[in-house]
Amino acid sequence: MKEVVGCTLVAAVLAACGGGLPALPTLEGQLPLVVAHRGASGYLPEETVEAYAKAIELGADAIEPDVISTKDGVLIARHDPNLAYSTDVAQHPEFASRKRTLSVDGEMQEGWFASDFTLAEIKTLGGISTDAERPQQFNGKFRIATIQEVIDLVKKSGRNIAIYPETKNPSFHRQQGLPLEDKLLALLAAAGWTERDAPVFVQSFEPGSLKYMRSKGSRLKMVQLIDADDVDLKTGALTYAAPYDKPFDWALAGDKRKFSDMVTPAGLAEIKTYADGIGPWKRYIVSVKGTLDANGKVADVNGDGKVNDADTTTMAPTTLVADAHKAGLLVHPYTFRNEKRRLASNYKGDPVLEYKQFFALGVDGLFSDFADTALAARAEYLKETGR
Repeated sequence: MKEVVGCTLVAAVLAACGGGLPALPTLEGQLPLVVAHRGASGYLPEETVEAYAKAIELGADAIEPDVISTKDGVLIARHDPNLAYSTDVAQHPEFASRKRTLSVDGEMQEGWFASDFTLAEIKTLGGISTDAERPQQFNGKFRIATIQEVIDLVKKSGRNIAIYPETKNPSFHRQQGLPLEDKLLALLAAAGWTERDAPVFVQSFEPGSLKYMRSKGSRLKMVQLIDADDVDLKTGALTYAAPYDKPFDWALAGDKRKFSDMVTPAGLAEIKTYADGIGPWKRYIVSVKGTLDANGKVADVNGDGKVNDADTTTMAPTTLVADAHKAGLLVHPYTFRNEKRRLASNYKGDPVLEYKQFFALGVDGLFSDFADTALAARAEYLKETGR
């Protein structure tokens, strides 16, 4: 793994190799990366040029675009093929007739789908905040970014920032006749990024997508994402319900395994045959558990009328980070956020405490909606540990 995470990308991005610093508990002692999840999505509508520019301004080590395709085969940055979730398409009467119901990874969804729109049409739409409790004043003001525009931002930044694209719903796109992988590799190659030391991590929930790119000769660093449906707050155990129980290519193939099988020693060893790291939901590393009331139901401890993470406490960490490192895999968990409702009660409403726990556990990087908070937490962690 030295060619992957030794004095190459991480050194270039963070100047973290050498210098006599005490070794960090990461795979090879490198500084953990802060990846701006969908750009500065805590502040601006996600996956817009402005959100990515803001993330670069905040100092993120890497920016993450999700990759989907337009009808005319242009790759754009959007988390969902269904444009209803993150754009103002519903406010465009000229597209009212495009609304339809479509199966995405086995889930029936109603909305407007990128595969029914040309890039020119999509460029008339505005991004919107996907969280009602985040700023809404920018809704509709910023355009959806293409992957080429994200690459151009990285190139123009003057910093060696990594790009961390995800092939989103790759089997779905293949079903639509709009496969993603070859086009993504071509864009990255045109940018001069083909080797293992390039500032690129390619990620996917579907092993087949990563394996396909490997079969095409790609030497770029690849990361297997690992999902789950939710946490049973009565026990802290992760739950698995479709479509979040397994990779969709496994579902199509009739594979009975679930995402949970990926975090076993055998599962990690299999991932190592085609990827350089894992991107697990953070609850695989530190889960949470609620308090039961007299009726055996999870209690609303803080009395705000809702049961969420703020009513939970963290459980003892699992051995996943150590297990993955033993297999020679990087660990980049997702997603870290600032809102108090998303923080277990023992973090006392302070997201920095959550970051510092994960840094101490040895994660090699993490995805954050608030890169500035993650960077501040990393600096505090390094100072407190004498680095």
